[in-house]
Amino acid sequence: MFAGFNPVPADINIQFIARKMWFFIFSGLLVLASAGCFAIKGLSYGIDFKGGILIEVRTPAPADIADMRNRLSSLGLGDVSLQEFGNPNEVLIRIQRQEGGEAEQQAAVGKVKAGLGAGIEYRRTEFVGPQVSEELFWDGVMAVALSVIGILIYVWFRFEWQFGLSAIVALMHDVLSTIGIFSLLDMEFNLTTVAAVLTIAGYSINDTVVVFDRIRENLRKYKKMPLPELLNGAINQTLSRTLITGGTTLLAVLALYLLGGEVISGFSFAILWGIVIGTYSSICVAAPLLLYLNISRGGKVAAGAAAEQSP
Repeated sequence: MFAGFNPVPADINIQFIARKMWFFIFSGLLVLASAGCFAIKGLSYGIDFKGGILIEVRTPAPADIADMRNRLSSLGLGDVSLQEFGNPNEVLIRIQRQEGGEAEQQAAVGKVKAGLGAGIEYRRTEFVGPQVSEELFWDGVMAVALSVIGILIYVWFRFEWQFGLSAIVALMHDVLSTIGIFSLLDMEFNLTTVAAVLTIAGYSINDTVVVFDRIRENLRKYKKMPLPELLNGAINQTLSRTLITGGTTLLAVLALYLLGGEVISGFSFAILWGIVIGTYSSICVAAPLLLYLNISRGGKVAAGAAAEQSP
């Protein structure tokens, strides 16, 4: 029944390029607001980046995570997170680092044991110190930086340097706005969120490359077409694919956000935001930027066209 379904008319011609200045103003304000929010409020770092206590426990029966969370949240230990760990009766508890030294950390563990009551097997207790948490933070920063550099190199070699620069600007727009929304909403930022940021980078660049591919094809086919018209045509020609891919992914991640529980809520929210902002930046930021980067109809494009025309 849905064979050949296309949410976008084949002859659609939305004037994206004509509205480029509105898109640039909106994106500029979004990035500035994100940077300002981060500078003023900072991020609500999780235990991974602040240090804390990790406790692995085993319960006699499948764990009631909600009840355990309620008990531990009332102990006044700060941020507490719980997640199922391997089996339904195994739980990993994370508690933020307590003020003071080792004695204060041990006292917090004692409170946890008293709060959970008897019948709990404590399999592992670890303390994440400030040095380890700082290393984890910089490892996360390095992972994001290396991914951006790798994407730049990939797009540069696949297309030309102008395409690579445009893709990186759009990608940084997505990453910075994600950090800004986490700062604004005071949501926990941890290693899971870093994984979400990396996922957003991959999703965003995939959308951008699809649009760039069509732009490259049109550069080969329409040698004399004005560049704004050519870019606008490429965006409209790939709009159906962009909306279908983004919409189906959005539905899947929305289900995770609504039904997945507190453990993955931050990850799911970041991906939801990333899909929306990544789709927007591919269409409204990356492609229009090419107008200002003096892309050539020669070079690799001309070489490709010559190869296609040769017998």
